[in-house]
Amino acid sequence: MLRKVPLLCTIALLITHTAFGQHTDNGRKGELMGSRFLTFNTVIRVNQIEVSRDRNVGEDERSLHSPARVIAFRKALEEGFPGARMTWALSWLALNDSTTNYREIRKLITEYHFHYGDEVTFIPGAFFANAYNSIEQVNKDLHDGLQLVGKMVGNNYRPLSVVAGFLAAENQQYLAAKENIHVCQGNIWSQFAIDNQDGDGSVSYPFYPSTEHFCKPAQGKKDFVDCVNLDGWTVDFLAGRRQGRAGGFNSRLGVGPIETLGKYGDRIGLEEMMHTTAIHFDKGFDLNGFAWVANCWELSLEYDPARLKDWVSSVKKRWSDTKLITQGEFGLLWRKQYKSNNFDYRFVERGSGIGGSDANMEISWFMNKDFRLALLKEWKINSHELVIDFTRYDLKAAQPGGKTRQWSLMGDINQKQTRPQDKPVPLNDLPLPSKRIIGKRYPQLL
Repeated sequence: MLRKVPLLCTIALLITHTAFGQHTDNGRKGELMGSRFLTFNTVIRVNQIEVSRDRNVGEDERSLHSPARVIAFRKALEEGFPGARMTWALSWLALNDSTTNYREIRKLITEYHFHYGDEVTFIPGAFFANAYNSIEQVNKDLHDGLQLVGKMVGNNYRPLSVVAGFLAAENQQYLAAKENIHVCQGNIWSQFAIDNQDGDGSVSYPFYPSTEHFCKPAQGKKDFVDCVNLDGWTVDFLAGRRQGRAGGFNSRLGVGPIETLGKYGDRIGLEEMMHTTAIHFDKGFDLNGFAWVANCWELSLEYDPARLKDWVSSVKKRWSDTKLITQGEFGLLWRKQYKSNNFDYRFVERGSGIGGSDANMEISWFMNKDFRLALLKEWKINSHELVIDFTRYDLKAAQPGGKTRQWSLMGDINQKQTRPQDKPVPLNDLPLPSKRIIGKRYPQLL
């Protein structure tokens, strides 16, 4: 158990919300540029998919949530990465369940907030709130859920961010305008034909969403949503180009434990997690001036917390300057650096040879306010690059009406190759208007 915080210190913590005990050296005063960041979230729920306050889909997970598991989980993170600050997201039922286990879990997490500086927040639904609920109902759930979190932590506490999986543009606008929350884990990059909602089409690093579609970066003041939209899980770009589990692969392969540890075991699983991390912390850092890897490890997953310790300690050992901070802190650092969507992200990956991460392939991504572009080639034979994704953001977009899983923003060519038009083509075979747009940003490609 945690040591008790002296009364005077507790009072100071309640008043300031900025002092976090002994853990003050993990990048709290840092800047975005020139830094490597990890953000680590977990979700605590009662049912596997709480589609609404009184309707569930999936398995009851009460037996998988216990105070002992929470303690072991948080201990593993601290031992692997001393000073780490993580984000805890509780569902509606987890905030309201009156059983002893959930009362104790809520108490523990509140202690972790004051002891470690962890963020405590709300998750509407179970990653897929908009697939099952109206925009208005999700707004109401966000308001009431955040109120419950505040009461749980005490002293008018407000989190810096919300965890949502996917969250519609209207709901992110509500968070910013009505709840004064300007960071949301609101997209799951490249997700398509897997789990309970599709949402391919966004950029993979932070951006301000457009009022037209949560996957589209805002183009200007008229469609600007002042809520930093964050990815939930960093995936291997080569695996991410696949459709769901097509071909026996998993498009979500990356740093997540299900697709790595669960599929390949501890040694190879960790190897892939480190490979995906390195995409960002090595070449990605050089190209973008900062690097970010996001992970969400649901508490219900029955993996030994020692595996979490293995990953974060390996990251800390290899990239000693890494900062593991809360999701909200990271999002606000980005918001401080970028007042608009004037980002220009680039990534290059050669596959790990694990799962869908083809060892002979090299993928290059270009992501900016105007479009995203992915080029693929066989690097060992230096083949010609083919365009596997070209999604324009300067065109009108619209979110679906009604309750549906189909929330993707599909461009001229989409990486999942689910439509006839998605067949990869050489860059010079793109229509002239597309080449002009690309040439304005990256003349060297043409």
